[in-house]
Parts: sequence; C-alpha cells; structure tokens
Amino acid sequence: MLQGLDRKLFDSFPGKVVRKDLTKKLRSGINVPVFVLEYLLAQYCASDDEQTIIEGTERVKQILEQNYVRPDEAERIKSRVRERGSYKVIDKVTVRLNEKKDLYEAVLSNLGLKNVEVQTDFIKKYDRLLAGGIWCIVNLTYFYDPESNVSPFTITELKPIQMPGINLESILEERKKFTKEEWMAALLRSVGYDPENLEEKTKWHFIARMIPFVENNYNLLELGPRGTGKSYIYDEISPNSILLSGGKTTVANLFYNMATRTVGLIGMWDIVAFDEVGGIDMREKDTVQIMKGYMANGAFARGKEHVNANASLVFLGNIDGDPVEIAKTRHLLEPLPEQMIDSAFIDRFHSYIPGWEVPKMKPEYFTDGYGFISDYLAEWYKEMRKKTFADAIEKHFKYNGDMNQRDIIAVRKTVSGLLKLLYPHGEFTKDELRECVDYAVATRRRVKEQLFKIGGDEFKHVELGVGEIV
Repeated sequence: MLQGLDRKLFDSFPGKVVRKDLTKKLRSGINVPVFVLEYLLAQYCASDDEQTIIEGTERVKQILEQNYVRPDEAERIKSRVRERGSYKVIDKVTVRLNEKKDLYEAVLSNLGLKNVEVQTDFIKKYDRLLAGGIWCIVNLTYFYDPESNVSPFTITELKPIQMPGINLESILEERKKFTKEEWMAALLRSVGYDPENLEEKTKWHFIARMIPFVENNYNLLELGPRGTGKSYIYDEISPNSILLSGGKTTVANLFYNMATRTVGLIGMWDIVAFDEVGGIDMREKDTVQIMKGYMANGAFARGKEHVNANASLVFLGNIDGDPVEIAKTRHLLEPLPEQMIDSAFIDRFHSYIPGWEVPKMKPEYFTDGYGFISDYLAEWYKEMRKKTFADAIEKHFKYNGDMNQRDIIAVRKTVSGLLKLLYPHGEFTKDELRECVDYAVATRRRVKEQLFKIGGDEFKHVELGVGEIV
C-alpha cells in the first residue's frame, strides 16, 4: 500500500511516475542512460500493483536483452539482422551528410556500424540526429549487393526515445496540492536522490543543478571534489542535454561549421555541459572569445551568419585539495583551462555552485521511492523554458549598491530558474521568494569573489545583497 509522498505522486501523476529502485536494479550491468531505461519502465511498470510491476520489469529486461546493443555483443546483433533480414535495436544514432554520394549516413554507436543509409524524412523530422546524435529505437534491414559500394544495412524505421508532449497546465494545477518541501523532494527523487538523507544545503545545490534545464542561456559553474555526481544529471536525465568530456572542442563543433553551413551543438541542444573542463582543448584562438560573446547575449556570428540560440552552458571540474585552504591564498578557478581564467569570461557566469559542499555519493543518498519518469521530467523542464519569473524580485526587494547590472541579471536568472522549479504555478510567499533570492545572491557572490582574486580592485565590490522594499 503506497503512503505519504509515494501515494500523492502516484495519484496526482498516474502513469508519469515510477519506482526509482527499479531503475537502480535494471541499470546494474547495463550502461544505458536513465531516460532510456525509464522510457521503457513507463511503458510497462507505471503501476502500484506489485504483480504488474514484477511482470513489467521482466518485460523491460527482455527488451533490453534482445534489443539494446551492448558493444561486446555487437557482432551477434549484426548477425541477427543479416539472418532475419530486419531487426529492431536500441542504440545511439548520429547522422552525417555524405556529400559525395548525396545521401545521409548514420553511425550506430554501440553496434559499431558506420555509413548506414537513413531516409531524409527522419533528418527533417529529427535534426538533432546531425548534432551529437540521439537514442532511438530503429529497425535495421540487411540487403547485400556485390555490385554496390554502400553498406548492406539500412534504417527503415526510427523513433527517438522520448515521451509525447505533456500537458503543462495539468502539471501546474497538480503542483498546488504539494507543499514546497514535498515538491522539492519529488524533484530530487526524480533524479535519483533520497531527500530524507540530504542536508538542506545539499538539496538546494542539487535543485540549482537543474536551473540550466528550465532557464534559457544560463551559465553555470560547478567545481568540487570527484565523486559528487556533478555530471550525472546532464548526461543521464534528459535527451535535451549533451555532456562533452575532455578532448578538443572546436568553434565549428560548438557554434557553426562554415564549410557545411550547419549550426553546431549550441544551436541544437538545451544544455551543453563540459565535464572535466580542465581537460578540454581550447587552443583554437577564437573559441573562448566567441563563447564569451554568446554567454553575454545568447548570439554569435560566423562569417556572414548571425545565430541566436537558447542553450545554457554548464562547466564542471574537479578541485584537488581542500577548497577552504585554497581560498585563503588563491582563487577557486584552477580546474578551468588557462584561456578561461579571464575576468571578462568569468564575469559571464550567473552562479558558481560550491561542489565541495556536496557529499560524495553513497548508497544511502539514492532513493527507492517514486519519482517522475526522467523523460517526463525532461519534457516538463523544456516547457518551463518558455516561462520567466525574472521580474519577481523587484516587487518585494531592492538591490544594494555593490550590485552592478551583470550581477542583477545573474541573480534574476537564478531566481527565475529556482521559482520555475519549485513554484512553477507562480504561487509563493515573500519568505519563499527570499529563500530563492538569498541562494541566488550567494552563488553570484562566489563568482565575484573569484573575480576579485584574479582581477583586483575592479571587482572589489563583492558584498552583494538585497533589501526589502518598505
């Protein structure tokens, strides 16, 4: 019998929540993103009946065993496609245009297939296939022609793993039935955490990690120890976010490829997150310069092309040593590439989450309770990007003299993001707004403190704050 928050979530969002312990169990040994796994769980296990859940779990296991491609079993799956003529697989699909042959060719990551012909209709419908790729259920056919120089594999059906559109008004109405604490707990559970075992400060940091999902053009920095789950949410929870780990990042890849006249990742994704940012090669001289401009105004120019985009940027890195001790003598930006440790670049960050205040992940921090299906959560995030609460502060508070225009914009955006997450229905008290404002000011102040250390007296006004309008 479901009780408490489990019952409330299940009754308010039927078919849209799932037991998170099922995700943990099924992920063991299967390196598949959470949103892919929970997409399947939503089809078969969105129930409170134990027998239905048991049977549904077995069905999901069966689908994963038969159709999900593990890299070490790629040859077996390819053989199955050949022998049967066609076969459905779950894999990450990336597409490129082969201009010499004038056709689109796909790469199936785990299957290790390249140059697989794919119909133009799929590209028109899902253009993100061209920018980083998406997880899909695809039907592969096999026909070998000794006279042809094309791959015998062809994609004849393709369905991205994502839920159909959501009813935002229904979600906003249901939110009214929850207290702030219950709703925060529901959001934390939805990304796998157990709020009952987390300190209040940690809960706020975890919620702040979600701001780039709901706020357009939000620039977030989080540096801290390893093992605190910094990159998890950007890699696993949403099909609208892409995580870049190390390696070389080019202007063409990120912004615009002038040779192919195609917009890069920033024009295709809601979030572009850089993991272990210190390992990213930014030697291309104008990468940081273009990024700096984009972070300021949400637009960039390449040649004659001027492109506006809404992608939020997230920079994640590992701090070695005790941040408290480091802060006594130097800045807390050392994990960033040298080209980024520039006052004009750092000033573009709206907030700096102190990763050292987040505990290293242990089993007790993960929930077994009900939470939103990841893909449902991701679709809700995406809908909330269309709203704004940026004007909420000025109705009750005024900024102090240390805050310049860039500080005000940063605090507004952070507050807007927190309100979208916690109070999407737009109903909150002055005290609840104050909580969000205080958090926003603290995370922006941390940016200013680092600016003061690298930029000197120009940034000496770090006592940011707001006062009540009397």
